[in-house]
Amino acid sequence: MLEFTCVVCPWGCSLIVESENISGYSCSRGLAYAKNEQTDPRRDISGTVRVTGAAHPVIPVKTSSPIPKDLLLDAAELLRKTSISAPIKTGDVIIANMLGTGIDFIAARSIEAV
Repeated sequence: MLEFTCVVCPWGCSLIVESENISGYSCSRGLAYAKNEQTDPRRDISGTVRVTGAAHPVIPVKTSSPIPKDLLLDAAELLRKTSISAPIKTGDVIIANMLGTGIDFIAARSIEAV
């Protein structure tokens, strides 16, 4: 049995998953979230990457879509080891096909070179 809080909408329903039975959801999105949590939990991850040649030492990045939950620490380590050069535009791919998932880390902000 799994018990967790749905984070899809502001309602924050308390979901209970017992094998095939799912209860506690108030909308279809909550049901889909519960099914995904049971079979393939995924999370968005954001962080920073070091930048050279810019006024700021780091730039915020985020995943282009949620990654498997078991890859979160590996993804964070990859960000820690990465350094890029300015200029960078919002939406630029910073790390392509992260850890072979087909998911990219993209820039969440533009930064000019100095």
